Amino acid sequence: MEKGKVVVLEERVPKLKEQRRQRANRLLIVYIALFFMLLLAVIYAQSPLSNVAVIHVEGNRHIASQDVIQLSGVTKKTSFWKVKKDEVEQRIQQHPEVKEVSVKKRIPNRIDIVIVERKRIAYILDKHSFLPILENGKVLTDAKRAIPSDAPILIGWKEGEAIQDMATQLAHTPSSILNLISEIHYTPSPSDRRHITVYMNDGIEVSATIDRFAEKIVHYPSIVSQLQPGTKGVLHLEMSTYFKPYETDEGDEKDENER
Repeated sequence: MEKGKVVVLEERVPKLKEQRRQRANRLLIVYIALFFMLLLAVIYAQSPLSNVAVIHVEGNRHIASQDVIQLSGVTKKTSFWKVKKDEVEQRIQQHPEVKEVSVKKRIPNRIDIVIVERKRIAYILDKHSFLPILENGKVLTDAKRAIPSDAPILIGWKEGEAIQDMATQLAHTPSSILNLISEIHYTPSPSDRRHITVYMNDGIEVSATIDRFAEKIVHYPSIVSQLQPGTKGVLHLEMSTYFKPYETDEGDEKDENER
């Protein structure tokens, strides 16, 4: 080996040592930084700073938000990192009015709970209270004192096969039609043990039977649109469909004309 080249290599040795030392220092700084980051993460996880700060409930109409939060089991003393979404959803799903639920964790410490409620398709008049009936046919025990306006009222019904079948029919009835119905009376007759009398919000009476009610009542708007404005009577939706106006007493007609 030539002497000149050996001298060059010897000159490079200090530079290589310096580069290695600098690399080692950088690695040491990285390890120290990681150590402190892990230490801070552990301290944060064990401190109140990691607890849930906000629990937001949306989508609920009849179920109180506080009831949903209580069912979730999550409080502001719960560590955000210990909240298991699947377990929270299962607990909330136990509520009879909850159809679907979705839980989302939002960093740093917010929990969002989105509820889809089972539709209230009717209310049963029970003495002076109204018991909600859900779309799955379940009757709730949390009675309402005020007259409900978001679903028809069932009068003269008792729990049994008939009311379950009626609930099924109403569950398949569009909301736009349900909003037109005021009351549904159970009025069985010797010829039809499943006969019902339906009172609509526009003053028209509907004579029908439980079976195929949802299928037939959807035609109500188109049938009524063909009547003279202000005409009242009974719309029959049993075997055949026809409208029969109320009979008007002649004396009443005279009195009406004299006014």
